[in-house]
Amino acid sequence: MKNKFLLPIVALFTMATASAENNIPTWINNVKFSGYTMLQYQYTGKPKEKDNTFNIRFTRLTLDGRAGTDWYWKIQLQLNGNTSTLTASPRIVDAFAEWQKYEFFRVKVGEFKRGFTFESPMSPIDQGFMGFSQNVSKLSYFSDRVGAISSNGRDLGIQAQGDLLKNNAGRNLLHYQVGVYNGQGINTSDVDNRKDIVGGVWVMPVKGMRLGVFGSEGSYARKGTWTNEQGNIVDGVRSLPQHRYAISGEYIVNDWTFRSEYIHSTGRAFKTTYNSSADASKCDLNDQIGDKADGVYALAIAPIVKGKFYAKARYDLYRPSGNWSDAKTNYEVGLNYNFHPNIQLKGEYVRVNDRSLPTHNYDMIDVQLDFKF
Repeated sequence: MKNKFLLPIVALFTMATASAENNIPTWINNVKFSGYTMLQYQYTGKPKEKDNTFNIRFTRLTLDGRAGTDWYWKIQLQLNGNTSTLTASPRIVDAFAEWQKYEFFRVKVGEFKRGFTFESPMSPIDQGFMGFSQNVSKLSYFSDRVGAISSNGRDLGIQAQGDLLKNNAGRNLLHYQVGVYNGQGINTSDVDNRKDIVGGVWVMPVKGMRLGVFGSEGSYARKGTWTNEQGNIVDGVRSLPQHRYAISGEYIVNDWTFRSEYIHSTGRAFKTTYNSSADASKCDLNDQIGDKADGVYALAIAPIVKGKFYAKARYDLYRPSGNWSDAKTNYEVGLNYNFHPNIQLKGEYVRVNDRSLPTHNYDMIDVQLDFKF
């Protein structure tokens, strides 16, 4: 990424922070400037594609705060990458305002994480492993199987949510959320004028436990050309319906974390993944993966030294076509160490079983140093 792109962005945040600190209007308070960087080393022993590299996984800057007592707002930029592809360019990842007057009914408008699964809304720096699970990455608008632009789980839209049914201790027992989105991914306008509806509900029967279900109904579309079943070239808008649901469970107690989620998807995918603007007009379908996919993960993070040192393990299965013939399973174990509340080191060994490859099994090693401010 060239400095001419980075410097104006940093300058903008610096000026905004200085203004927030020194000349805050009476209707704005609690403005904060924050950010984080995740540095990564990864070795992959994939047959005929062995690789090892240092990498900046994420660098992000955030401004957020309150307007009056009822409104919360947030703007977040991702800086790392280059400008040759949309998926890696410096870009806005969050830009929203949320009306929070009532605990039982809050409304968020703008660009933000779609309300689908427990894991998707988590920050990468807090998620705990080398990356989000395969089913969340492929079925929740990260590097989605449908071919949409890589969106870190985000989309443009509006969402209502709230917490209900307080017990005698004042803890809510029920959460709901429902949102309407473009269905096209990050920083992208609608194409087929058909919106996605994404919703979820979960119960919290005991402190630290969540049991939930989610649903997503919508489509992903492109305007361009494709070859039809008769072998003719046609052009126009091609819209692919997408139907998904997730079943989720999480329990956090005494510094232990347990979480598992199953996701099922029905819907066709485009053959070409959207990595640049030229890909937006490529409308041929990916016949290899068909119209079904599913996946499940289960993880545990256990304290060795409470608040400091952790052991972790994750089982992570994804079936891109809903069949065992091309299933990919990651068996992961590792350690996390917190030098400071703002600095952590994460290490992980992964045994991969990928049935789509002639040689199914290979190893991965991932080490990340994360810091935030």
